[in-house]
Amino acid sequence: MSGPESAPLETGLARLCQEPPARLRQARLGLLCNPASCLPGFTPAPEAVSQALPGALKAIFGPQHGFFADKQDNMVESGHGLHPRLGLPVYSLYGQTRHPTPEMLAGLDALLVDLVDVGCRVYTFFSTLAACLEGCAAAGVAVWVLDRPNPLGRGQEGPILPPELFSFVGVHELPLRHGLSMGELARLCAGELGLDLDLRVIEARGWDGGDFAHTGLPWIMPSPNLPSLDSARVYPGQVLLEGTTLSEGRGTTRPFEICGAPGIDPWAVAAAVEPEALAGAVLRPLFFEPTFHKFAQKTCGGWQIHVTDPGCYRPLRLTCALLSAINRAHPGLWDFRPPPYEYEHTRRPLDLLLGDPQAANLLQRGGPSLPLEERWRPGLERWLERVGPYLLYPA
Repeated sequence: MSGPESAPLETGLARLCQEPPARLRQARLGLLCNPASCLPGFTPAPEAVSQALPGALKAIFGPQHGFFADKQDNMVESGHGLHPRLGLPVYSLYGQTRHPTPEMLAGLDALLVDLVDVGCRVYTFFSTLAACLEGCAAAGVAVWVLDRPNPLGRGQEGPILPPELFSFVGVHELPLRHGLSMGELARLCAGELGLDLDLRVIEARGWDGGDFAHTGLPWIMPSPNLPSLDSARVYPGQVLLEGTTLSEGRGTTRPFEICGAPGIDPWAVAAAVEPEALAGAVLRPLFFEPTFHKFAQKTCGGWQIHVTDPGCYRPLRLTCALLSAINRAHPGLWDFRPPPYEYEHTRRPLDLLLGDPQAANLLQRGGPSLPLEERWRPGLERWLERVGPYLLYPA
């Protein structure tokens, strides 16, 4: 892994700004980004690109939570606007449309993409990237991904999403935790969809597939409820709580790390969690009161997940074990959250998130969670075979 003696990691954005590619110097550019897209010295991507390629940037695009990442919750749309410093149009890809329209792409030669993904299929920045790949292929616009490390490093968990469960929280056949960078995801998506697209990736030089903590890069929250690397580490499991009646900790200062509900006995539930699921983490019992969202102003019993060893911690394993243990200790305490959820109005949110309705039913009944990993193993083995040709960094 990268460490104190290693050369500092360079993101794709930093490399573009240090030595702008000749192909882009006379091009008309769009840029898909948000506030986490910046240089190590905190210069935002739009300003950095404008300085490196004067006059080239013509339009900016923003993903879910808004270009300024100011929208707290899911299904809160943002509108189009103007960049307050550069005066360029800012198009929302989480509003009237979630796809770049031909009008938005008109006059562009290339779309730069610089987004911080958190290694999880349901984090919708990949869905936005996929929509841009398809839109740019249709419009004859090149795509350049300015790559960044996957904050969680390599590692895969969960079922491969079947096409019948595709939605905005899953637009491709990926596992819940995928282990790829955005550049690798773009290569996979374009390749498997057979897109006629000029796709290029400026690699994150120096990333060896390790955890974000070893990169030397600052953590800048990519969305309001991922304020720290700790919250990102637990997210691929804890995001499942969005599909339940349990609180995922929104309305607290530690979203996703904190979870629970009124009526929970934290010690009784923790005692029911399979010990193997606690590898690399500690469940610290607590009580909390969300200021907004689920159970606002109500006292909830629950836990904070403290990741003590990221190398052996498996976020999905722990959350599945926790969901099952809650309904063993308190039968029927949690249930499925009803739709709508992320533009879906009929299907259960937990099915869309997890990608396995039978597994979701088992967890809600309090059944054993660890055997699910064997159920998902063949799909993950095929996944590793699929991604091999598209990898850019050590596996």
